[in-house]
Amino acid sequence: METTFLKSILDNDFYKFTMQHAVIKLFPKAKVRYAFINRGKHVFPPGFADLLRRSVDAMADLRLTKEEKRYLSHHTHYLDPTYLDFLQGYSFDPSEVEISQEGLELKVTIEGYWYRTILWEVPLMALISELFYKANLLIRLNDDAIKSLTKDKIDNYNALGVAVLEFGTRRRHSYEVQELVNETLNNFGNQSFIGTSNVHFAMVNNKRPLGTHAHEWFMFHAAQYGFKMANSMSLEHWTQVYGGDLGIALTDTYTSDIFFNQFDKKYSKLFDGVRHDSGDPVEFAQKVIAHYTKMGIDPKSKSIVFSDSLNFDKVKVISDFCKDKIRMSFGIGTNFTNDVGLPSMNMVVKLTDTKPDNTHWQGVVKLSDEKNKNTGTPEMIALAKEVLGIK
Repeated sequence: METTFLKSILDNDFYKFTMQHAVIKLFPKAKVRYAFINRGKHVFPPGFADLLRRSVDAMADLRLTKEEKRYLSHHTHYLDPTYLDFLQGYSFDPSEVEISQEGLELKVTIEGYWYRTILWEVPLMALISELFYKANLLIRLNDDAIKSLTKDKIDNYNALGVAVLEFGTRRRHSYEVQELVNETLNNFGNQSFIGTSNVHFAMVNNKRPLGTHAHEWFMFHAAQYGFKMANSMSLEHWTQVYGGDLGIALTDTYTSDIFFNQFDKKYSKLFDGVRHDSGDPVEFAQKVIAHYTKMGIDPKSKSIVFSDSLNFDKVKVISDFCKDKIRMSFGIGTNFTNDVGLPSMNMVVKLTDTKPDNTHWQGVVKLSDEKNKNTGTPEMIALAKEVLGIK
C-alpha cells in the first residue's frame, strides 16, 4: 500500500504556529498529552497503523526552508525573529507519537513538551484521513470535477457577497484535493476568498495565513489557573504576546455564556471579534451583538468568524441574519477539502492531559455549546460544570 508523505513543515494550520510561539514565551516547561478520537467509528483495515507509522517517521526529515522563513518574516510581523530561528531549527520527533492497532481500531497518542508537540495534531489528522481513503481503495471524483464543484461554490459565495476562508487541512481528502481547491478558490474567488488557515497553501498562493488560537489554549489555562480563570487568563496572555494582533477570540471552550460573562470591556475593545465553533450560529450572533451593545461598542466595528461545519445553505442563513448588524467571515473546512463523492471522516485529536511546570498530570476539559462535543472524563466534566455553575 502506498504511503503518504508531507511535503512541507508549513503544511499545518496557522494557529498551531501562533500558539507554539506563545507557549515558548510563557510555558516552555509545560508537558501535554493528546489523543486521537474516532467520532465516526471508522474502520481501519489491517496494517493501517504501520502505514501511518511510516508517514509519521518521515516527518522527522521536514525542515523550514529559507524561502519559507522569508515568507513568514514578510507576512507575520508579530512572530519574533527568535521564534522563526527556532522554527528553522525545529524538527518533528516521531518518538512523541504512539501508534497501535487492535483489530480494526486505531489508537494514536502524543506526549511531550507542549512547545514541541503542539505541531502534531493537524498534519497527523491529515495523514490519517488521506491514508484511510487509500487503504480502503476508495475512489474520489476526478480533478476536473473537484475544480468545477469548487468553482460553483465560490461563485455562489461571490454572489452572496461574503468573505470565506479555507479551513480544511485536518480532514482533507488528500494534499492533492486541498491543492486543487485552493488553486480554484484563488483563481475565481477574488470577491470572496480571503485565504486559508494552511500556511503552506497560503504561501503557494501568495496569501496571508489566517488563524489565532484553538481550544487547547483555554484548556491548558484551566489546568494551570482553574476553570473560573481560564478565559480571562487565556485572553490576558494572548494580548501579552500579541498586543492587538491576531485578535479573534474563541468563545466556546467553557460555553459561550461563561465566556461573555468574562469578556469585559477591555477585552471586548482590544479583540477584533470572536469565533463561533459550536451551537446555533444565529443565536450566537444575537448573543454577540447584544454583548457589544451592552458594552457600548458598535457591533458593526467587530467581527464574527463562523467555523462550525459550514456549507453554502448554512452560510446564507447566517449571512442574511448578520448583514448590516455585524461583520462576518466564514471558515469552511470539510465542505471545501473533502467534498469528493465519498463520506468525510469524523475525527479529532484533542488535548487530554497537561502537566504545567512543577505540578502533576491533570486531565483537561472542553465544554462546548453542543453537549456531544464535550471532551474530558465524566468526573472532570462534572467538576468543571460545578465550578462554573453550569446546569
